[in-house]
Amino acid sequence: MTSSQTAGAKPAEPTAARRPGRDRSTRRAALFATLVAVPVTVAVAGFTFAKLAPDSPAAEPSPTASTARAQSTAPVEMAAPALDARPATVCRALMSQLPPSVRDLAQRPVTAGAEQNAAYGDPALTVACGGAEPSFPATADVWTVNKVCWYAAEEADATVLTTVDRETAIRVTVPRAYDQPLQWIAPISDVVVASVPSAGPAPAGCTA
Repeated sequence: MTSSQTAGAKPAEPTAARRPGRDRSTRRAALFATLVAVPVTVAVAGFTFAKLAPDSPAAEPSPTASTARAQSTAPVEMAAPALDARPATVCRALMSQLPPSVRDLAQRPVTAGAEQNAAYGDPALTVACGGAEPSFPATADVWTVNKVCWYAAEEADATVLTTVDRETAIRVTVPRAYDQPLQWIAPISDVVVASVPSAGPAPAGCTA
């Protein structure tokens, strides 16, 4: 090769001069690929685990007003005083038509006088037919529920509601465990209307 050819030729770039730039570019590309790949891998792994993992057990339902009450089926102790012929007939008619449950309270047996007594739930809501009507002041509150007039007497552990407009008195004892006692006697009032004759004009304060 002549000296003129050597002088006119373009000198080749040193190979070593290009390596640092290529190496840095390669490392940046690899780092970027890693940063993108790791989150994607984690997300895929998490999704796969979630799909394969067994479902968590459902939480136990919390008690509600509609949840069935735990109730005893043992006979409820009730007295059974002797009744005259007419009240006894009326009471048998009433008992034969009482519903098998009052709201969510199932009917239970009684220790005496099934022809004049009934009981529901635990603690027991009781229905007693016969006996005298209660005496109460003329200014006392009386309550009409489904066309039956009731007087409410408050006791330590229950509200005692007694009819004051029927030929034969009906007494319903609603334990304190049951809120709003008047609501519990609605189905009983329906049976009273159908089976126990009215005693004439209702006391002052009662409305049909």
